[in-house]
Amino acid sequence: MLHLILCWHFHQPDYRTESGDYRLPWTYLHALKDYSDMAAHLEAAPDVRAVVNFVPSLVEQLDDYASQFASGQPRDRLLAWLIEPELDRLDEAAKAELIAACFRLNYPTMVEPFPAYRLLHEMYERLKTEPASLNYLSGQYLADLVTWYHLAWTGESVRRDQPLVLALMQKAQGFSLADRRTLFRLIGEVIAGLIPRYRALADRGQVELSTTPHSHPMAPLLIDFAAAREARPDSDLPTCPAYPGGEERVRAHVQAAFDCHRSHFGRRPEGFWPAEGGLSEPALRLFAEEGVRWVASGEGVLRHSLQASGMDLGRKSAWAYRPYRLPGIGTYCFFRDDTLSDLIGFEYKGWWAADAVRHFLHALEAVHHEAAGAETVVTVILDGENAWEYYPYNGFYFLAELYKALADHPDIRTSTFSEYLELKENGVGDLSRLTAGSWVYGDFSTWMGDAAKNRAWDLLCAAKQAYDRAMCGGGLSPRARAAAEKMLKSCESSDWFWWFGDYNPAESVRAFDQLYRMKLRQLYQLLGQPVPAALDTPISGGGGPAESGGVMRRGQG
Repeated sequence: MLHLILCWHFHQPDYRTESGDYRLPWTYLHALKDYSDMAAHLEAAPDVRAVVNFVPSLVEQLDDYASQFASGQPRDRLLAWLIEPELDRLDEAAKAELIAACFRLNYPTMVEPFPAYRLLHEMYERLKTEPASLNYLSGQYLADLVTWYHLAWTGESVRRDQPLVLALMQKAQGFSLADRRTLFRLIGEVIAGLIPRYRALADRGQVELSTTPHSHPMAPLLIDFAAAREARPDSDLPTCPAYPGGEERVRAHVQAAFDCHRSHFGRRPEGFWPAEGGLSEPALRLFAEEGVRWVASGEGVLRHSLQASGMDLGRKSAWAYRPYRLPGIGTYCFFRDDTLSDLIGFEYKGWWAADAVRHFLHALEAVHHEAAGAETVVTVILDGENAWEYYPYNGFYFLAELYKALADHPDIRTSTFSEYLELKENGVGDLSRLTAGSWVYGDFSTWMGDAAKNRAWDLLCAAKQAYDRAMCGGGLSPRARAAAEKMLKSCESSDWFWWFGDYNPAESVRAFDQLYRMKLRQLYQLLGQPVPAALDTPISGGGGPAESGGVMRRGQG
C-alpha cells in the first residue's frame, strides 16, 4: 500500500485590536466558506482519513466570533454593517470603506456567477472614478451589496444544506433588514458549530487534530536569526543580533498551544505543523523536549539537509517518502511533497474536477510504482482555506471526487501522521543533520532578508526589550501583564513578515503593515512605555501582482 497523508492547515493571525475590535474579517469569512466545507467533505467520506491543523490564534477568534453572534453585537465592522438598520445614513468614508470591502474577493469565481452581484459591481465601476458620485448609491444598494458579499462567502455545503441561502440568492435584490438579520444568525450557527464538528471527526478516529505554537511564530528565527543563513549563506540579517529570550518565547507559544488545544478538543495533540513548516535543530530539540511526537516541514528542508550530509540525490522516491529522525532527538519529521501539494494549491483550480482527480491519482500511482515495494508515505500539506476561492464552487466537486476516488482505490490508504507511526515505525530514515528552513523554497527568505522584513524584526526586538524591562519592574498589575503577554504573542506571528516586501499586492501589504504597527503601539501602551516615533512610518509599500493575491506561495521557486 501507498500511505497518503492529507494535512489541511487552518490558520488566521489575530486581527483584533487590544479593545477586541476586528480590523480584517478573514477569520469569520473563511470559517463560513472553507472550514465549514472542509468538515462537510470529511463527514461525507467516512473512509477517508486526514490531518487538520488548527492554529490557536484561529481557534480563539472562532470562540470570540461565536460570542459576538450570540450577543448580536459584532465588533467586526463588516459584520456590523450586515445588520445595520440605517445604511443610508453612513458617512462618505464609511460608505467607501463598505463598498471597497464588499468587492475584496476573487471576481471570476465569486462575483461573475451571480448576475445580481455582477450588476452591483458594474454600477460601482461606472461611478468609482468620481468619489463624490458614490453618494448616488442608496441605502438599498449598500444592503444588497453587503448581503451578496456574505452570500458569495458561504461554503458550497452551506448553500446545499440551508434553504435560506438559496432563497436569498433567488430573491437577488431588495434585501430587507429581516433578510440580513436572518443571514447573520445563520452565519453564527455555522461558526458556533465548527469546533464541535471537528472534535466529533477526531473522536471517531477519522481525523487527527494537530496544532502550531500559539500565534504562529517562526520558531527557528526567534531562537537564532543565524538560522536564516543555513540554507542561504548570503541572507541579510536584522540589525538586532538576536531576538531577546527567543527560546523562552517559543516555549511559551508551545505551552499555550497545548492548553488551547486540550480545552477545545479534549486531548493533547500528538504533533505540530510548526509555523510555515519552519524547522532547525534547536527548534526540533525544543519540540522534542516538550513532548511533541511528530512535526512536518517542506521538501526543500529535507533536500538541503540530505545534500549537506553528502548524499547524492537521485530518484526522489529513494529519499522523499518516509519520515526521518535525527540522532538523540525522538521527534519524527515528515516532509511535504511540493509537487503534489502545489498541484492542488495552484494548478487544479482551472481543470475539470474529474481530470484533476485522475491526474492526481496517476501521480500517486507513479510514486507507488517507482518505489517498487518499498515502504512509502506521501505527505500533502497546504492551507485548508486559501486555495478554494480560486476553484469553481469552492472546490466542491474536486474535493468530493478526490475523497471518493481515494476511498475506492485498492493501493492507496489515507492515513494520519500518528496512525502511520503506529503502523510503520520501522520505516524511518536517519538524518545526520538538519538544515534550517521552511516549506517555502526550503529557506526563510519569505520572512527575513528583505530590507522591509528586517526592519520589522528590528521593531519587534525593540518592543521585546521594552517588554522585558517592564516585566522586570513591579509597576504592572497582573491584568496588565497578562494583556501585554497576549499582545506580544500576536506581534510575534510570522504573518506580518510574510507580507512585507514589494512582491505582494499593495492593498494587502498596507493592511497588514498598519495592523502590525498598531499592535506594537498597543504593546508599548500596555507596558506603560512611550511609543517610538518609528512606528508612525510604514514598513513596506508592496505593489506586486502576487499569485493568488499573495495568500499562498509555491513550495518550489
